[in-house]
Amino acid sequence: MMLKEFKEFALKGNVMDLAVGVIIGAAFGKIVTSLVNDIIMPLISILTGGVSFADLKVVITPAQGDLVEVAFRYGSFIQTVVDFLIIAFSIFMVVRLFSKLKKKQEEAPAPVVVPTQEEVLLTEIRDLLKEK
Repeated sequence: MMLKEFKEFALKGNVMDLAVGVIIGAAFGKIVTSLVNDIIMPLISILTGGVSFADLKVVITPAQGDLVEVAFRYGSFIQTVVDFLIIAFSIFMVVRLFSKLKKKQEEAPAPVVVPTQEEVLLTEIRDLLKEK
């Protein structure tokens, strides 16, 4: 019984659409991360005089012997924020496009259904029988 319910739940259109969306979103996220890390941030680095954002940090405790340094890596945070903004903007544009397409479909007038001659005759017969 429980297996049947799970199968019905898992195979519903919304669940499958969500799963596909998550998979595509993860792949899209990797593409945008690569765009930010490999193209945009190096360009920004050139504009800022060769400073790499990933290397920006404030060292709290320097490395000593076996102890690793403790630092605020705010450059990595800036890079992640840029990554997020590009992903959010891209998703916004895709949702906006789909909304416009859906709106156009809703605005399209429904086709006028012209009854066949047979249906017209049957309607007339029905109306005549109602009168009697």
